[in-house]
Amino acid sequence: MTPGIDVVIVAYRRWDLTRSCLEHLARQSVAHRVVVCDNGCDEGTADRVVAEFPDVTVTRLERNMPYASACNLAVAVGEAEIVVMMNNDVDAQPDFVQRLIAPFATNPVIGSVSSLLLRPGGERIDSAGLVADSTLAGFARLRGRPRPEADAPRPGLTGPAGAAAAFRRAAWEQVGGLDEAIPAYSEDLDLALRLRLAGWSTALALDAVGVHVGSATFGHRSADQRWRAGYARGYLLRLYRVLRSRAAARAVLTETIVVAGDLAISHDLAALRGRLAGWRAAADVPARLVPPPAAIDVQIDLLESLRLRRNAYER
Repeated sequence: MTPGIDVVIVAYRRWDLTRSCLEHLARQSVAHRVVVCDNGCDEGTADRVVAEFPDVTVTRLERNMPYASACNLAVAVGEAEIVVMMNNDVDAQPDFVQRLIAPFATNPVIGSVSSLLLRPGGERIDSAGLVADSTLAGFARLRGRPRPEADAPRPGLTGPAGAAAAFRRAAWEQVGGLDEAIPAYSEDLDLALRLRLAGWSTALALDAVGVHVGSATFGHRSADQRWRAGYARGYLLRLYRVLRSRAAARAVLTETIVVAGDLAISHDLAALRGRLAGWRAAADVPARLVPPPAAIDVQIDLLESLRLRRNAYER
């Protein structure tokens, strides 16, 4: 029997994207429940969902909250065995949900499943899950590669990218869902690492295909976007004690290069200020253990990690 499925979407503005996402979900080949969290939107998202998609469950927040907080609240509304977390800027193929949840039936230890997200046009990969290097910097796997290379064994799979991913609810609840201390970016990487630490394995469903339109909520390379990304990086560096690990020297060198490069390009210190703020925020949070070796691709060297970071800044 197909397990119960909750598809959770956090929406903030861009009704055109939300509508398209819901239209594609309405054509799915397997029964599921959709929960949309109107994250304090001032464009009437909740009312529009109720009017055009009456079968969708809507929860409303009075003010805009960090994504992790809004998503956790939306997940708590449901109770299905499987949770599908999806951005409102993803258009899923008709069999997407069915294919995405299939690996759960093959192994009870699988706690999360990654989808294959393509860029608009369908010729290039947007992500095939996430990978973390030895400094716990996370990257979208295979980003920018041609679609036929989606089954490449490297880089390794750490866990799913949050734009479209499935989780066993038992695994989600065991680790407490997304870390609400992270205002934006890398919350999916942190969740993937915590799931691996808790003993759950992960899988990639290559036949669960969607198109990631990309809404650029915070603006591409805006000061706010770079501050938030820096915050998440600084927070995780301290939380996972990276600077006390064997990768400490490399982490310091990498972050110095990245911050210096950002300063040269953007002429401000948003990336540095974000990292310092995230580092300070992690001071009172209990440190996390080192993730298991299977969750890290140690073959990603310094030069490759810098290339992957550069790719992450592409539109």
